[in-house]
Amino acid sequence: MTEPSEVNIDAQPVDSSTAEKSNPLGDLGGAAADFKERYSDVLGKVNNALDGVNWAQMGRIGKSVGILVAVIVAQVLIKGVLDTINLLPVVPGLLELLGLVVVGNWSWGNLRTSTKREELVQRITKLRQEYLG
Repeated sequence: MTEPSEVNIDAQPVDSSTAEKSNPLGDLGGAAADFKERYSDVLGKVNNALDGVNWAQMGRIGKSVGILVAVIVAQVLIKGVLDTINLLPVVPGLLELLGLVVVGNWSWGNLRTSTKREELVQRITKLRQEYLG
């Protein structure tokens, strides 16, 4: 049989300077200072870039970006609603039928005679001039 070996551990006091050197995460103060320096450098560069922008022209661009973001969000929401509706067993077929009825009713009311078609073209032209100038 083998004899148990003795373990001899010499207890040494731990010095705070040696604990920080041996622990790779112990230097959080230096990392925080480094992050603050980088953060202030990045903010300075962003501020300098924003100072060079002609803000008088940004009104149209801002509106365009806002409209684009609103359209994207609306389409995501609509897709979620439509996916949920498609999971119901009877509702998608009924909605298709309802859509056909509405399109048929609108077409009958607006495209039946030549005078109705001319009035529709005039309304579309008026709306186009009103909104597009």
